[in-house]
Amino acid sequence: MVLKVAVVGASGYTGVELLRLLYSHPLVEVTFVTSRQYVGTPIAEVFPSLGGCFSLVCKPIDPEMIAAVADVAFVALPHKNAMQVVPELLDKGMKVIDLSADYRLHDQMVYEQWYQKHTSPGLLEEAVYGLPELFRKDISSARLVANPGCYPTSAALALAPLIVNGLIDLNSIIIDSKSGASGAGRGAKTESLYCEVNEGFKAYGIAAHRHTPEIEQTLSGLAGQDVKISFTPHLLPLNRGILTTAYASLDRKLLTAELRDIFLHYYADEKFVRICAVDVTPNIQQVRGSNFCDIGVVADQRTGRVIVVSVIDNLVKGAAGQAVQNLNLMAGFSESTGLDTVAIYP
Repeated sequence: MVLKVAVVGASGYTGVELLRLLYSHPLVEVTFVTSRQYVGTPIAEVFPSLGGCFSLVCKPIDPEMIAAVADVAFVALPHKNAMQVVPELLDKGMKVIDLSADYRLHDQMVYEQWYQKHTSPGLLEEAVYGLPELFRKDISSARLVANPGCYPTSAALALAPLIVNGLIDLNSIIIDSKSGASGAGRGAKTESLYCEVNEGFKAYGIAAHRHTPEIEQTLSGLAGQDVKISFTPHLLPLNRGILTTAYASLDRKLLTAELRDIFLHYYADEKFVRICAVDVTPNIQQVRGSNFCDIGVVADQRTGRVIVVSVIDNLVKGAAGQAVQNLNLMAGFSESTGLDTVAIYP
């Protein structure tokens, strides 16, 4: 049986990445794509990379029309826009994987503090946070999955083994992340122009980035108590990729090899998490275009700290790939279906 899916908001970077991955998914058929900007335009004209792969024409968002031809909707709209569409799709009996931030935070007050007023707060408690390596069981039975942000994915996977095993001082966590320019979306913004990004490297959103409460929510859930972090994102002059370096004070003396063994055991059954060898840290290049998260861990004997480096492709494991992984869980497919893609190198 082929599952019919819609991509709502298909003309952004996440939308085209979803279509790229879904084209190779043997159990899925894309039956509907929407775009406010390109209504009436074939999606293959919007993205020539899709030429010969899709004949679909971009249509306006109409939940009734979408539900008539699809069982599951990927909603790849900006925050605030997504919450105006998701409730109607659910009311039509569809399952929804939302790639915006609108349903990631369970606390309405926290969401409104960092974003804006929420118009469907009743769904916040129901929405399942879609990080399969941590919440697989809940995702499988969900009708609404909130696909995680790219920075939170890289941070949570880097720190989960340390927190679950009680190895670090929870008050000492510092997360430093660098992202390629596609993380800012496809819309025209001065700060994303070629001349603004090329040959530059800058920090932004210091102590104020909207992914902070999302990271804290996940880490707090793992720890069973409130966790506060210092989080600083940076913009790299790259198209795609995230490298996150997380620092924390160890609660006991451990060698790098011992920490690596802990990570290997924690992720032993996880296809998409790869642990680097001792004294090796990952490079963004080795995950580009793939759904892998590569992790390297080091014990700093001099300071008593642990340093974890994780890399993901922000458009794949940080967005569209993880969304397809969630779809597979929700549909009862093998979790890696459509995602067995080797990274592009060089």
